[in-house]
Amino acid sequence: MIIVMAEVGVLPERSAEALALGQAHCARSRTEPGCLSHAVYLDPDHASRLIFVEEWASEPALQAHIAVPATAEFVDTLLTMAVGRPRFRLFNADEAPFPKPAAKRAG
Repeated sequence: MIIVMAEVGVLPERSAEALALGQAHCARSRTEPGCLSHAVYLDPDHASRLIFVEEWASEPALQAHIAVPATAEFVDTLLTMAVGRPRFRLFNADEAPFPKPAAKRAG
């Protein structure tokens, strides 16, 4: 699985518009083959920063997503609202079981 984490600072006066644009992009992306999840959030500590979290079944699925013309249009539009340079991080991950909590010791 490929996990994408992205952060984009946007102009404060355009944060609602940028969030709506991001939500529409995520909804469209979730219909693409190989998309396991795709979401956008406002950073609670920085109201003008969007956080994108994506999960893709494989690198080819992510590459196909990047090649979709609507993805390029989304990025181009979002960059007109951006402040500073967006940050993208990609992770190649295997899902692991959540650890069980340690048993409480009798006292």
